[in-house]
Amino acid sequence: MKKSAILLFVISLVCLFSTAFGQVDVPRKTTAITYPLGDTVDVQFQGTTRFPRMHGSAAIERTTRKGTLIKLHVENMPRPYELGPGYATYVVWAVSPDGQVDNLGEIKRSGLSFVDSKIEVTTPLQTFSLIITAEPHFLVTRPSQQIMMENLNPVARNGKHIATVPAVQYFGNSSDYFRDPRTPEIAETDYAKTPPAILQAKEAVALARFAGAERDAPAELAEAQTLYQNAENAWQAGRDSDTIDITARRAISAAVKAESTALVRRDAREKRNEKLQNDAEIRKAENKFADAQSEIASIKEELGRETRNRELAERDVLNYSNQVKELRDENGRLREEMGRLRVEADDAKAKLAAMQIEKTDTEQQHDKDLKAAQILAAEPGLINSLRRFGSVSKNERGIVLTLPENYWTRIRSTTLVPLADGKLTSLSEILVNNPAYRITVESHTDNSGDPDAIQTLTDRRAFIVADKFTTMGIQDGRIVAKGYGASVPVAPNTSATNRAKNRRLQVILTLNALN
Repeated sequence: MKKSAILLFVISLVCLFSTAFGQVDVPRKTTAITYPLGDTVDVQFQGTTRFPRMHGSAAIERTTRKGTLIKLHVENMPRPYELGPGYATYVVWAVSPDGQVDNLGEIKRSGLSFVDSKIEVTTPLQTFSLIITAEPHFLVTRPSQQIMMENLNPVARNGKHIATVPAVQYFGNSSDYFRDPRTPEIAETDYAKTPPAILQAKEAVALARFAGAERDAPAELAEAQTLYQNAENAWQAGRDSDTIDITARRAISAAVKAESTALVRRDAREKRNEKLQNDAEIRKAENKFADAQSEIASIKEELGRETRNRELAERDVLNYSNQVKELRDENGRLREEMGRLRVEADDAKAKLAAMQIEKTDTEQQHDKDLKAAQILAAEPGLINSLRRFGSVSKNERGIVLTLPENYWTRIRSTTLVPLADGKLTSLSEILVNNPAYRITVESHTDNSGDPDAIQTLTDRRAFIVADKFTTMGIQDGRIVAKGYGASVPVAPNTSATNRAKNRRLQVILTLNALN
């Protein structure tokens, strides 16, 4: 069973391929919040499942019609180099429902291992989601795909309902730079001692080179390199941190200018080359036109000669008439033959189309059989991974996981024990990794008590577990939750042991039909 962590938002299935030096936008989705004017809203943040140790919180207030104040506090963020080459800092982003992104600022690292930081920023947006990404430097204009944290549902301090947009599309940076083997490794042994701004300047200069600045913006690149080297020398010489930071950030700004200049000049060069090619095509067409004119003149000359020889040709009219008749007869025969050939060609095309359809159907059936075999082969591993959450069986309905009663604080409680919340989180990750199954959450209990009360109990337990699954990233359409009260006992309610058996919550995995 694959153990890799799953992002808490849905990544669009259609990804655009990256070009050699360009940056391509890849659509993503997350939740946006509409902040009311004058009200303070508390928002919690959680790390993605790849970095679950991270968390944070924010107090957000839309102070004017043109500004929203964000007071953000994050904790336990790893050093950026742990994510691989290319990452040197963290940036906070506001993402609007229409895909607009706003770089709100940099979260600076402190200490040797983690970032524990506060940041106070303002955005002109009213409805947006907040994410934190790892980036090569603080002046980037698009968030990378290294999403570290995202906001959860809001809570208004005055108890008002806060509107949210459950699926907001924005764009992540998938530049080849982050996957290219030439990407410089910034995680030197003295990483913890190196000022972050110098590391960012190094990455900004590398990005400029990657965009082709050595060819298309050499002067701008040289300026950025000089500023970077000045910052490096100032640090090595023990200058004060403010001087080092200012020089390094000037290097970053210069490198970004070199990168954008290189891209603009490269585009201009490509347009010039395209124009040259178009001009060559036009000249070629003009030459063809001149050749055609020459040919027309030659034909006219030939026509004049033919006209002059018309008198001589008239004596051959009879012979020509006979030849024309023969040619017409031959033309009729050829038309009949052409009709027969067309019928045969149409038949051959129909047979070929039928064969292609049959081939496609065979390939699709093969794919379905292969997918079914893969799911069947993975089923024992799935069942084995589910055993740590409760008892597992398989019947005509599918794989049945029965959760123990000790997930709840009491027999008639709808409150999960703290340990159960973590187990349901782990169970959700397994279910997310097995999208071929539909999920049914069924809650049962014994017949002790008022029937309406125990029906309400089982309804709430089923929906609590189902909501937990949905929160962890499982699509609503995959989950069905229902409470059965005491209507479906597995043993007579005549003893304490049997009543304990009837108190159960089952998660049933049913295989979807393969399309």
